[in-house]
Amino acid sequence: MDLERQSKPFTISPWVDLLWGAAFTILWVFVAARLYSSLLPILVLATLLYSGICFAVVAHWPKTKDFGWANRTTLLRASLIIVLVAAAPFIPAFPSTDHALWVYAVGALIALILDGVDGKLARITHSSSRFGARFDMEMDALLILGLCIAVVMSGKAGFWVLALGLMRYLFVAAASALDWLNRPLPESFRRKTICVWQIVTLMVAVLPPTPPMVASLALATALLLLAWSFMTDVYWLYERRFHHQTV
Repeated sequence: MDLERQSKPFTISPWVDLLWGAAFTILWVFVAARLYSSLLPILVLATLLYSGICFAVVAHWPKTKDFGWANRTTLLRASLIIVLVAAAPFIPAFPSTDHALWVYAVGALIALILDGVDGKLARITHSSSRFGARFDMEMDALLILGLCIAVVMSGKAGFWVLALGLMRYLFVAAASALDWLNRPLPESFRRKTICVWQIVTLMVAVLPPTPPMVASLALATALLLLAWSFMTDVYWLYERRFHHQTV
């Protein structure tokens, strides 16, 4: 009996992780509220977004299985990204010397750095999972959307920039109607590179020293690359649609 207890792996309930994730989210909310003077709207938006993460974890992660350090890192990153998205509508317009824009860009940079940390932890601890990969992917998409909103609100570019953040969600919506779009895509260096390029370009565009013309040109390039990448993936899936149906 004692040997069985000693050999049983130590696990932490996912609810514990969700609670400390909520605590970090609230902390970031108060920091953002101090910078942008909009506590209630940011708190409401952050609460709605974090509730979505809680629902996903409860619905798709086994209660008896440890959440893992890779997923915990993604959750920490998610708490920051959620507040960045919630605060994006309150970004001060360009030209502005407000340090809040710099803080926003630094927050996005930290989220980008953590994106590499969770993947490395998953490989080191041999804890890679479909849930973890999807969790990480959705946080990338949410960060990009938040940065798009921040760029629009800062006045560095027009509403067309939102296409960078909405393209992923349009693909998901199309996949709900067209089953062949749900086929797993192979690993792609091209896809990862363009994703990072999007985030970096958006972060640079938010910075006060970046002129609107430079920001718009760089973002237009990112949009063209993203559209090409999505078209490449959709074509790959379309060519294999019948094989997918017969499997």
